[in-house]
Amino acid sequence: MAIITLTSDMGDRDFYVAAVKGAILSRLPDSRIVDISHHIAPFDIAQASFVLRNSYPSFPQGSIHIIGINPEKISRKGPFDMRDEAGHLVVRHKGHTFIGADNGIFSLLFDEAPEEVFEITIQLNEDPGGFPMKNVFAPIACLLAAGTPLEEIGLPHAEIRERAVFRPVVESGMLKGTVIYIDFYGNVITNITRELFEQVRKGRKFTLLFRSEDYEINEISSTYGDVPEGEKLALFGASGHLEIAINKGVEGSGGGASGLFGLKLNDTVRIEFED
Repeated sequence: MAIITLTSDMGDRDFYVAAVKGAILSRLPDSRIVDISHHIAPFDIAQASFVLRNSYPSFPQGSIHIIGINPEKISRKGPFDMRDEAGHLVVRHKGHTFIGADNGIFSLLFDEAPEEVFEITIQLNEDPGGFPMKNVFAPIACLLAAGTPLEEIGLPHAEIRERAVFRPVVESGMLKGTVIYIDFYGNVITNITRELFEQVRKGRKFTLLFRSEDYEINEISSTYGDVPEGEKLALFGASGHLEIAINKGVEGSGGGASGLFGLKLNDTVRIEFED
């Protein structure tokens, strides 16, 4: 039984997600469709990559992941009247298959180059223009789930489109990072990993500063419950990234860290280490 996951920015109010599921079930009635998220911010491939890269490893190998963020083919007119086109890709990596547009998301999804990349060239009966997630990605997922070889679906693709990202900066006695995700609870997740933090820290005491030094934290908690309800804390959460949070800081209990501290995506956080 094929497992096909869906990640999109289409929400759950309109008919779009249901139409994609119907297209899959019409071709593959026994498939298992899993919604990873349909509440990605519109066109935000960075947010989508964070959600997907932290969820797909929990699925069995052989799973197929449809990515419906900014899914249209990109065609731009470049120098000398040449066309720069980003097509639709099938990517295989670590036993998983991903289907999406070559818009930079695959460079954010993995820490290394993906193992196999094919550009979709097969001619489908559906019109791909208006709704590629339903009319291209869903049929391709069903073909792959049914055992169709990649070579019959497309051609090997030499490279994927790169998307530049801000990486943590290590300076003398300091580590600077940015906010890359804010979850449902208002927890603020940064691009600082536990591995990098410990590598720079080297056992030293530290001060985590944010919002123009209005707030600071001086220790890493193991769980949210390490501090009283309503208190701020820092910890390395399920993603392995440094989080700034409020224990039970949801609506009705003081608000989450994002709302309470005014932290937004791409805001800077700074960790200063004692000499």
